[in-house]
Amino acid sequence: QVQLVESGGGLVQAGGSLRLSCAASGSIFLINAMGWYRQAPGKERELVATITSGGSTNSADSVKGRFTISRENGKNTVYLQMNSLKPEDTAVYYCAARRSGSLRFGLWGQGTQVTVSS
Repeated sequence: QVQLVESGGGLVQAGGSLRLSCAASGSIFLINAMGWYRQAPGKERELVATITSGGSTNSADSVKGRFTISRENGKNTVYLQMNSLKPEDTAVYYCAARRSGSLRFGLWGQGTQVTVSS
């Protein structure tokens, strides 16, 4: 079993920065990718950024150039550095992981709130 614990959310003014962290524990050998999704009120959950165990990254067009995903393998931790935040970035951000052999991110953290004020 894998546990994902997020931290780092909060309230920030537009143009500001936040860094989210996600620590994975348990059977982490089962994981071949981790990432961040977000869900704003009244909207569906959407992909923000992902990173594979090999270091390949992918991100949504809406965050390209502003958000950076990275990982620290020795600590089994994934980060999301968010710069130039906009009010539309306000959402609950979820850490996710994908099991080896799966096409979907099916493991989820509890979520952390990010609120960007204008």
